[in-house]
Amino acid sequence: MASSPHIGVIGAGISGLRCADILIQNGARVTILEARDRIGGRVHQSTVGGHAVDLGPNWIHGVGENPIRTIAEETKTVMYDPEGGRHITYSRDGHPVNDEVGDKVQDFVWTTIAEAFKYSNHHGESIPVETSLFDFFCERVQQTTFSDEEKQLCLEACRLWGAYVGDQIDKQSLKFFRLEECVDGSNFIVASTYKRILDHVSKTAVAKADIRLNEPITNINAPPRNTKSQPNNQVTITTATGTTYTFDEVVVTCPLGWLKQNTSSFTPALPPRLEQAITNISYGRLEKVYVTFPHAFWHTDNTSTTTTNTVFAQFLNPSYTPRPGHVEWNQEFVSLASLPAPHAHPTLLFYTYGDGGAEIINRLSGLDLSSSEYRDSLIETMHPFYSRLPGYSAENPDCVPVALLATQWQKDEFAGNGSYCNFQVGVQEADVDIEVLRSGDGIGPVRGIWFAGEHTAPFVALGTTTGAFWSGERVARLVCRAVGIGEVGAMGVKDDALPSAQDGA
Repeated sequence: MASSPHIGVIGAGISGLRCADILIQNGARVTILEARDRIGGRVHQSTVGGHAVDLGPNWIHGVGENPIRTIAEETKTVMYDPEGGRHITYSRDGHPVNDEVGDKVQDFVWTTIAEAFKYSNHHGESIPVETSLFDFFCERVQQTTFSDEEKQLCLEACRLWGAYVGDQIDKQSLKFFRLEECVDGSNFIVASTYKRILDHVSKTAVAKADIRLNEPITNINAPPRNTKSQPNNQVTITTATGTTYTFDEVVVTCPLGWLKQNTSSFTPALPPRLEQAITNISYGRLEKVYVTFPHAFWHTDNTSTTTTNTVFAQFLNPSYTPRPGHVEWNQEFVSLASLPAPHAHPTLLFYTYGDGGAEIINRLSGLDLSSSEYRDSLIETMHPFYSRLPGYSAENPDCVPVALLATQWQKDEFAGNGSYCNFQVGVQEADVDIEVLRSGDGIGPVRGIWFAGEHTAPFVALGTTTGAFWSGERVARLVCRAVGIGEVGAMGVKDDALPSAQDGA
């Protein structure tokens, strides 16, 4: 190309911003079309009780060779390793399990998850598609010498996996459980929020790209090149405002959930195998509820490690309160009072997921965030849990929430009405599906459409911010090659290969 190629990037989330960064560094002209009135996509912050919180990702999964961890360090983003913090387990009747039994149960859960990763890696070819991770737990717990009560606690505790993938554990495919394995290293909470990380990733795009906000896409017209219908080899984008844009190449970073609902937006239709891959990979339903108090009443004694080190609590299939969605479920929270100063605040972060989480969000539908109905609905849902914590008293004003906030990604069409990809029972070749999503089934060179996003990430980073970042780098390099410009600026794209069956053996 004689002049700088003009690349369109659809979506200003982490993958789109990183893609734009690399393209700009290599001399491309970049226009970003973003449906929202802001950049960041699912990386977004708000405040609750005057405290900044992440509505989207708030963890860095695997801090080994991880570019997001590197950026966090460069931007002085505060990270917190919760490993070693106290984990309280509550039984079905809402009473705390004694620490010895609770530790025994948690150790079994995490040991079995590690074993399930190995089993999926070694035996994936022979595992039936209908076998779930929960089935694996049921089999393994029967091989222990635990009492019947301890076995039941283990089967209830393993449901915590739902808060990682956004759906019930009995929907998690064992065959493709290996695709949920993350980058090596500990998992850190981003204590000071993702804001500085987002600012860093978006810096080049904000300064040098043409970012068009409030431009939802309605059509991507990309016929095969060098034909009568596309003699100039360009891609035309139409938005909900009626505006049309023409580009040399287009990178689609829309969430998987959006793709599922909008395959008809592509003209001509996407290749059948690509449409099938979009259908095959599942989309999670993870949400958060923040509950802020005047003081962290569960830290009843500043000299006592018994309460002050409480980081996590897990309520096992609670029977003493109505079950949202009428399903087997657990309720987990993280105490943000345990974060390092000055980022600690008296807030409990509850993770909800699957059918139960969906019902909680449905109750909030249409309610104003400042309304008493919104507040009352969340208190009704969360009171059965925080009222069980040490130090709680109904007469103590410190035990009355001063602010509540729930995410509603399932009501967000631009997020694809969900959270991120996962791998559910029934999927037959999820690894191949991911490879098809990455490659667009070959339509990049043929039609000028390329794909990025957490659902196209390297296998060790699917469904994560790190994966979104890597996917943006990967597709930018492919586009650079396609238009004949350089490939400088990448931090090192992760190998897309599947984990070896020998890994972790």
